[in-house]
Amino acid sequence: MGFLKVVHLEEALNVIASFNLEPQIEEVALENALGRILAEDVEAPIDVPPFDRATVDGYALKSDDTWGANESEPVRLKLVGQINAGDIPSFKLKKGEAVGISTGAPLPEGADAVAMLEEVDVEGDEVLIYKPYYPQAGVMKAGSDIPKGKKVLEAPKKLTFKDTALLSALGFQRVKVFRKPKVAIVSTGNEVILPGEALDKGKIYDINGRAISDAIREIGGEAFFLGIARDDEESLREKIFEGLKCDMVILSGGASAGVRDLTSSIIEEHGEVYVHGIAIQPGKPTIIGQIDGKPVFGLPGYPTSCLTNFTLLIAPLLRRLLGLKEEPNKVKKKLAHKIFSVKGRRQFLPVRVEGEKAIPILKGSGAVTSFVDADGFIEIPETVEILEEGEEVEVFTF
Repeated sequence: MGFLKVVHLEEALNVIASFNLEPQIEEVALENALGRILAEDVEAPIDVPPFDRATVDGYALKSDDTWGANESEPVRLKLVGQINAGDIPSFKLKKGEAVGISTGAPLPEGADAVAMLEEVDVEGDEVLIYKPYYPQAGVMKAGSDIPKGKKVLEAPKKLTFKDTALLSALGFQRVKVFRKPKVAIVSTGNEVILPGEALDKGKIYDINGRAISDAIREIGGEAFFLGIARDDEESLREKIFEGLKCDMVILSGGASAGVRDLTSSIIEEHGEVYVHGIAIQPGKPTIIGQIDGKPVFGLPGYPTSCLTNFTLLIAPLLRRLLGLKEEPNKVKKKLAHKIFSVKGRRQFLPVRVEGEKAIPILKGSGAVTSFVDADGFIEIPETVEILEEGEEVEVFTF
């Protein structure tokens, strides 16, 4: 049957953009929020600290009681008690009084400064003050760290341990995040086996299942590897329909045109195939369709082709569903040496980045190390046959 619906890359991207998929929001417990993508801006619901508190161990006092104090003529204040962290002061400090206070404890009404323990003496029920204190000395005012109503986190962002610590300090038990898209991954081929199995002649270990699964997790989605579908209709159909329990299905491999056509036929039988081949190199044997409103992708079997097309086509969709920017990461580098391309074919060439240089990897998309050694790829337009050494290129990073 061959390639029936070969399209340019832009058309394939437009097909994916037209899928009726929108980010979904869920609320999770704070202990499960690390690494999730924040769905709504967060404003502080309280002042932090929520009360005026001591920043040192010492004695809370009225600053104007200390004016004129010096080493030879200390001010004597009456000691009226002790306030520890967690206490609730039940009295108002009067003129000429001081109260012992520990770090983090709330200031009593009437106090506006704290003299450090090391800077005073205590004689009986009196505290001797040897220097004047300015208002707020040794004090953190309510809301001086984070005022109530301040925007503290802006969506979308991947929550770090510092973010969850901040949310905890503000009293949040739960937080709204984007739901992780659930993606089913299926490797295909009679020659493909799972790591750990005996490597008989003619067999190869699966790389795409692991690579795609972990790429999805790295972006922020949930990956469900369903194993390997053999090159027959029953096995392919079973895996595709098992995968439809998720939000989308990704198949990779199927070396022969017959198997590729079989995948397309199954999708078309139960849904619709929009793309059956993309005019790029490598990665032409790519299928994009839908069954029951859920995207089904058939990616090439060669690792470099598979991961290049995942980066170009599927990663932006996953980022969209996570509320993130859809554009792939790109960096500008200088080409390490001259390369030749085939005019009339849009090419994506894997490269390794070293400093400011992009070093082309020319082993071919069938080599495992073409993918493993690559930091990303560069795009060579159909109209370009030669890229010169030192020419600036954009690297799409994996």
